[in-house]
Amino acid sequence: MNSVQDKNKLIAMYLPQFHPIPENNKWWGEGFTEWTNVGRAKSLFKGHYQPRVPADLGYYDLRLPQVRKKQAEMAKNHGIDGFCYYHYWFGNGKQLLELPFNEVLKSGEPDFPFMLCWANESWHEKFWDNKGGVSKKLLIEQVYGDEKEYEHHFHSLLDAFKDHRYIRVDDKPAFMIYEPLKFPNVHQFIKKWQLLAQENGLNGIHFIGQTQKANKEKNQILDLGFDAINAVRIYDILQNKSKLNRAISKLKRLVFGTALYENYSSAVKYLTDTNFDAANDVYPTILPGWDHTPRSGKGGFLFHNYTPDLFEKHVKNVFKVLQHKPDEKKIAFIKSWNEWAEGNYLEPDLKFGTKFLNVIKRLKNI
Repeated sequence: MNSVQDKNKLIAMYLPQFHPIPENNKWWGEGFTEWTNVGRAKSLFKGHYQPRVPADLGYYDLRLPQVRKKQAEMAKNHGIDGFCYYHYWFGNGKQLLELPFNEVLKSGEPDFPFMLCWANESWHEKFWDNKGGVSKKLLIEQVYGDEKEYEHHFHSLLDAFKDHRYIRVDDKPAFMIYEPLKFPNVHQFIKKWQLLAQENGLNGIHFIGQTQKANKEKNQILDLGFDAINAVRIYDILQNKSKLNRAISKLKRLVFGTALYENYSSAVKYLTDTNFDAANDVYPTILPGWDHTPRSGKGGFLFHNYTPDLFEKHVKNVFKVLQHKPDEKKIAFIKSWNEWAEGNYLEPDLKFGTKFLNVIKRLKNI
């Protein structure tokens, strides 16, 4: 018999950046992958956990099928129910980093549930200062096009939507949009895709809008035709700080020239909103950690001193908001499976090994 918690569906965000592509070679140097940022990261203050070094899976290359299979086996064995692959579609058929998912789809391996999140944002080269300010140089622009573009995009993913592994909610393939409010005509896009889904033998698409301002933006997103939101609360702790504490944090950054950080022990209570996240149309997020400094240096933000025990407290809080939802909506997203350069990952590292994965495995079996 399955445990009560086993009905909770945990879907881990999956970054396909761990293999070289011509564009990244041009922009960042030959052979660049996300491991480049991970490997050159430095500790910015006493006790700052950097660099992070992968353990069991090593510095892998996602072009290798055995790596993708091992990831899925590890995830499944520890209570993860599927991967949500970041999907990069810049318009006019232009994609980047599509190889790992395309290989998964074409080969049928690994036989592990999946869905897609359209990471609909332009790519920039960013220049950070000690005050947290940033200037940008455009590398590739996100464009949306018209209904012909929407149709082209849909049909490029139809085989995935019809795959038996594709994650469904209410018998509809689930599709997340990373920046729902930055898509000018997203309402028309959703209407078009719903029509195309029906025309191609699907019951529709279950649209999820991700947001870091869930309490403010939920209704606005749902009114555009989304079925649910994914609430990501990385910065909620900063919004809940007093003006005095915010000023002190900024002063520390200016004086010491270091990254902005908060202790994970303080952040945990803000990572879940007990009442808000309990709604059927809100899918909460589990955050194993956060540290953007490998990408942004001193301009980054991070959670400091995170531990498996504190992570367990966080996961329990998320499970509490799921407990009274219908089984179909007992969904939480984990950010992430492998975003190493943002310090949020479940894959084993040399410091913690599989301890974070073991927390999920243990709690799913209670």
